[in-house]
Amino acid sequence: MKLPWSFAPRRWDRALSVLAVIPARFASSRLPGKPLVPLCGKPMVQHVWDRVRRASQVSRVLVATDDERVRRAVEEFGGEAVMTRGDHRSGTERVAEVAALALGSAAGSEAEILVNVQGDEPLIEPAVVDAAVDLLLEDASAQVATLAVPIAAPADVMDPNVVKVVLDFDGNALYFSRAPIPWVRGDGERVHSHHLKHIGLYVFRREALLEFATFPQGELEKLEQLEQLRWLENGYKIRVAETTYDSVSVDVPEDVPRVEKLLRAVPS
Repeated sequence: MKLPWSFAPRRWDRALSVLAVIPARFASSRLPGKPLVPLCGKPMVQHVWDRVRRASQVSRVLVATDDERVRRAVEEFGGEAVMTRGDHRSGTERVAEVAALALGSAAGSEAEILVNVQGDEPLIEPAVVDAAVDLLLEDASAQVATLAVPIAAPADVMDPNVVKVVLDFDGNALYFSRAPIPWVRGDGERVHSHHLKHIGLYVFRREALLEFATFPQGELEKLEQLEQLRWLENGYKIRVAETTYDSVSVDVPEDVPRVEKLLRAVPS
């Protein structure tokens, strides 16, 4: 399924409770205190929260953190935050803890669909969040959904920091890898392949997310260091929508001025 990032979400007859969770771990080997890194006068987590709350399919936005400094900062700018354990191996595990919490109308047991939004993408498009949510809303059998964008730069195909995904005929993920998949085996003729970069935004049905938290890490997840492989190793299908939106993340200090420049160019 191919969707433009500016795609207009459908209106559904029965409104489901959709909770967007922004995992915000304070410790980061490459950029300590990442959620609170100032960008154009605001902590990065506030930029993410501001943009996600504009998604029309999202009922509520919550920051899940393991650090009181992040919780206080979120509450200071008027957001909602919840403290979670510090031993989670992935953002999805942190979101699963939120799904298990009895937080009333704020989150947890009240949310039928949960969105895992990366906390280091301050330019996330609200329409992209809506597009991912709609993958589950339009298919009652789907349990997990995510997004992918065509790779334009040949160097990105070989870059292990760019996660690639290949799909079946129905738009389900066959595999995710840091390796160049599909591998084009030359036969003397020029071959063109459609490589897709995985966008790390996930949408889950609550029941599936709670089950995910009980799965041990599989061999493929350990080898590739990609948490989404745990779903595939346990027999789940991951629906993937192709989009033209490409993520812009803040991973190292050198990314800050580049992202600030982009933020200043985006209408508030």
